[in-house]
Formats: sequence, C-alpha cells, structure tokens
Amino acid sequence: MIIDERMSVFIDSLDRGNTPFLDTLEKAALGEQIPIIRKSMQSLLKFLLALAKPERILEVGTAVGFSALLMSEYAPESCRITTIENYKKRIPVARENFRRAGKEDRITLLEGDAAEVLKGLSGAYDMIFMDAAKGQYIRFLPDVLRLLSPGGLLVSDNVLQDGDIIESRFAVERRNRTIHARMREYLYELKHHPELETVVLPVGDGVALSTKLS
Repeated sequence: MIIDERMSVFIDSLDRGNTPFLDTLEKAALGEQIPIIRKSMQSLLKFLLALAKPERILEVGTAVGFSALLMSEYAPESCRITTIENYKKRIPVARENFRRAGKEDRITLLEGDAAEVLKGLSGAYDMIFMDAAKGQYIRFLPDVLRLLSPGGLLVSDNVLQDGDIIESRFAVERRNRTIHARMREYLYELKHHPELETVVLPVGDGVALSTKLS
C-alpha cells in the first residue's frame, strides 16, 4: 500500500458505488483475479470526468472493459471512447460486456499492440487513460502526446508500483528491474517534458495527471 491501509479502506467506504452492472462486473473481475482499476482510482476518474467533460477519450489497455464502461457512464452522453487491447482472451469478453451494457455505439475497441495501433490513429483526444503494461508507457508516450489535444488530460495509472518505484533497482526483484527503470524514465519525462504539466499522486497504485500546455 502506498498510503496507510486503514485510511485507504475508510476513504473507499465513503464511495457511493456505481451502476448495478458495473458493480456486478467489478465483483466478477475481482473474483477471477482480473486486474481492474481500484476504488480510489474509480473515484478520481469520476471526478476528472465531471470536471473535464471530455468529448473524445482514448484508453490504452481495455482488459474486460470495466474502466471504459465506467468512463462511458460518467462522461457526457456525447462522449465517444476508443480503447485498445492486445490480449486475445480478454477482447471477446470486453466486447460482450460493452454489448450487455448497451454501450457498443459509444465504445470502439481496437485490437492489437498498442504501439502499432497508436501510430495509425489521428485526430485529437480530450482525455487519454493509460492503463496497459507499465513497462510500455514510455514507448507509447510520443504518440500519446501527438494525439492529446492542447489542454487535454493524460491519466497514467499504476505508476508507483506498490511503492517499489522509490527503491534502488538492486532492491527490486531482478524480473521487475526493467519495468522499474522504464517507469522511472516515464515519470521523469512527464515531469520534465516542455509540453506537459504533471502531478503524481499516491492514489491507488499511484497516478500521474498531466495536462498538455496550449
């Protein structure tokens, strides 16, 4: 935990929940140990959606579609979401969840490696939600910045790696050292890029909020 577990549980207990469909989907995903955004991240996303009122959202990392469905529920009715997923087993599950929720007209799922899919996208997105393989964030960043509209919001989830980000690379398990190094590089880029203003918050597993300067 990045913050005290008792404090985190207390804050989460204040949440009023989501729609019955989302609550059911969340329970099923957790039961099957499918990673979805944490309660604290859900609350932050809902706040950001209410504040920014994005018309076009790009999500990198769909999983079973929970976060895309949450964003479609709390974004303006006119908002359209494009989400990218590469894991073949989860793609049909996500599509079925979009169908069951009646959101097929608002959510477009693109299949394939995000680095390649991003290169083929054009236009501008008001909000981009980064929630894919953590070691790939730095690889996606050039195209993400190209696609983010001036004044747009980049939300990068899971950036503090359960607190491991502050450790020396030698204190991190060998199999995690590449991800550790790439995430540190990504956070440095977010904080020092001339086109961005970024704040890193200890919410959930860490989130970076970046706005693209006009």
